[in-house]
Amino acid sequence: MSLENNRVKLELLDLSNYKHLISIASQDRLVEYSPSDISNPEALRLYVQKAVDGYYHKTTIPFIVFDKVAGSYAGSSTFMNIDRTNKVLEIGSTWLGREFHGTGLNMHMKFLMLQYAFEDLKFEKVEFRIDERNLRSRKAVEKIGATLEGILRKNVYLKDGFKRNSCCYGILLEEWPDLKTSVFAEFN
Repeated sequence: MSLENNRVKLELLDLSNYKHLISIASQDRLVEYSPSDISNPEALRLYVQKAVDGYYHKTTIPFIVFDKVAGSYAGSSTFMNIDRTNKVLEIGSTWLGREFHGTGLNMHMKFLMLQYAFEDLKFEKVEFRIDERNLRSRKAVEKIGATLEGILRKNVYLKDGFKRNSCCYGILLEEWPDLKTSVFAEFN
């Protein structure tokens, strides 16, 4: 399975391709607001193994991100906490190498993922949960039209023992057509 446009290709992340991400994952403080540890090759392998296990249990769909303009792998993003009964899923565990920040790559990724979630998987809501201190990621999801729905207080431990507050954002199926023709107009 893959999602692709002229800028980015998202392919399933697994133990056969994760090694392309080792140098990116080792960048200092890349996932400082995440409970995940990807700081060394073994930690990254365990992270990918957990994502693959989730894929086989139908609770995650992890992607490796390839930037077609740069001609290199850029990071990862995941459909997670997939709730087929209530037709809700989360886009999370997104991390890109610093050299890809501010390049527009994330917008292309999010467009493909939102389009797939709403139009192919027929989900009714896509959520994002972000550490309230992570202003860069919060601004990024606000830019794509996600609505802040509330803050879960002290709900996730980070690897350094800090218990973060998570901002919960969402996009509803009925909001997607307008976002697709406004925020993502250039991608159609």
